[in-house]
Amino acid sequence: MERTHDVGLRPPRHRVDRRAPAWWTLQAAVLALPLPLVFGALYLFIPPARFVFVWLFLAFLVPGVAYMAVMPVWRYRVHRWEVTEEAVYAVSGWLWQQWRVVPLSRVQTVETLRGPLQQLFGLSGVTVTTASSSGAVRIKGIDRRIARDLVEHLTRATQATPGDAT
Repeated sequence: MERTHDVGLRPPRHRVDRRAPAWWTLQAAVLALPLPLVFGALYLFIPPARFVFVWLFLAFLVPGVAYMAVMPVWRYRVHRWEVTEEAVYAVSGWLWQQWRVVPLSRVQTVETLRGPLQQLFGLSGVTVTTASSSGAVRIKGIDRRIARDLVEHLTRATQATPGDAT
């Protein structure tokens, strides 16, 4: 009897690591807080222009803090990943959500990425490059040991999977 491979679009089973929202929050703070801090300093040091700087401070601080509060929680609820013997499944995004399924026969390279903030939280990302015009599949915010094991597993599995990855 021939085995059928079901690699259709479905929700992956694994969440990203519980530390990922803190990492995302810190990333958001690095982007959202510098400008309000500059306007706050200008407010303190240029008294004649305080009226302008207080409004600029608030105009940039309120959306930045809202983004820092909402985005990490939302992303944590959305981001999922899973690797089976047939495919890599990934869901990512928060406003624009992307669902990806990559059959192992289409995988060309597998790599990890650990930026400075990810290293601070003990996290890593795995990038699965495919023979697709849609680009690579990125699984971000997983434990660094799980990422290492995942790369080893995918390397072995893709070598054992028939196909030419084109």
